[in-house]
This record gives sequence, C-alpha cells and structure tokens, in this order.
Amino acid sequence: MNKTEQHKKAIIEALEQSLGIVTTACKKVGVGRTTFYGWLKDDEDFAKQVKDIENVALDFAETQLHQQIKDNVPTSTIFYLKTKGKKRGYIERMETENTNKNLDLSNLTDEELEVRLKQAKRVTDG
Repeated sequence: MNKTEQHKKAIIEALEQSLGIVTTACKKVGVGRTTFYGWLKDDEDFAKQVKDIENVALDFAETQLHQQIKDNVPTSTIFYLKTKGKKRGYIERMETENTNKNLDLSNLTDEELEVRLKQAKRVTDG
C-alpha cells in the first residue's frame, strides 16, 4: 500500500471517529482539505466510503432527534413535523395577496416600468 492509500485509509478511520467532520479528520491525519476533496472527486471507491460515513452520521443525528422527541423536547418535535410531516400539513407558509390583479402595464414607457420595478423591489426587500 503506497503512502496515498495509507493516508486515504487513515482519513476514512478518522472520519468514522469524527462522524464525518472533514476538517477534524484531515487535521488528525495531517492531510489538507484540498487533497481530501481531490481524492473525493477522483476516487470513486474513496467517495463511496465517505458517503457511507455521512449516512452513518445522519443516522446518528436522527437517532438523537428521536430520543429528544421521546424526552418531550418540543422544539425537536416541531422540527421533525416541519421536515417530515409536510404532506400532512405541518409546514409554515407565507401567504401574499396581489391587490393589483388587473394592473395594465402595457401603456407605460420603459422609464415608467423601470420606476415601478424599483418600487416593487423596495417593497419586497423590506
């Protein structure tokens, strides 16, 4: 096994220990993040191993979330419903109403349209 392969193996082990935190793993092994991302781009097997670790980390986070829901942490329950319960209506919406439904802009000059556009942008940008 050459030095690069040894470093890749060490990075994978460090990623497992850090639950996929790239900076932590790279520092532990002494490999730069640019090198890591180069390997990720160029080596399919390495990329697959990294993706598997990311899935393990996501599973861990989901387990923690479910535990917090069991422990009656309201924000965790709300977060879960907003992300996983959308089809059941657990989403936040911002409703707007267009009061100028039949506004005819066809008679305006380019300059007048530009002014209206700037006014609308100011309203939407706050």
